[in-house]
Amino acid sequence: MPRNFKSTADLQLPDPKFQSMLATKIINKLMLSGKKTTAQKAFYEALDLAAKKLEVDDQVEIFTKAIDNVRPSVEVRSKRVGGANYQVPREVRRNRQQSLAIRWLIDNTRKKKGKPMAIRLADELVDAYNGTGASVSQKETVHKMAEANKAYSHFAR
Repeated sequence: MPRNFKSTADLQLPDPKFQSMLATKIINKLMLSGKKTTAQKAFYEALDLAAKKLEVDDQVEIFTKAIDNVRPSVEVRSKRVGGANYQVPREVRRNRQQSLAIRWLIDNTRKKKGKPMAIRLADELVDAYNGTGASVSQKETVHKMAEANKAYSHFAR
């Protein structure tokens, strides 16, 4: 591959409001059927609502801290050894940590029904910012599984 080749990740532009690549990644994960302006509107509205609830001025801090609180440091991967499957704990690379955190945040937001997306996302962001909620508990579940299976860590390669 040529040295000056840019991957598709390099082609993303920071979002227009905050100039943040993290915000762009969240918006792109939030987007359905290519409707980016709808996703942006929902994301910015959710940040406005979350800022009011948390009484925080810096909206960038809200989603960065929320993602940091959801980000897993270990996960379990299946490994087949001698006819048996073992759940082997592994450290998670930095970019995968971020991807998992964003995915869990958006998926848990989508599971809540009955409210507009902006309100559901604001609730999930506030919960993640405070270290509570479905996304943080999902991270803790993964960490507990890794802790419970640390006896099989010698299978990791």
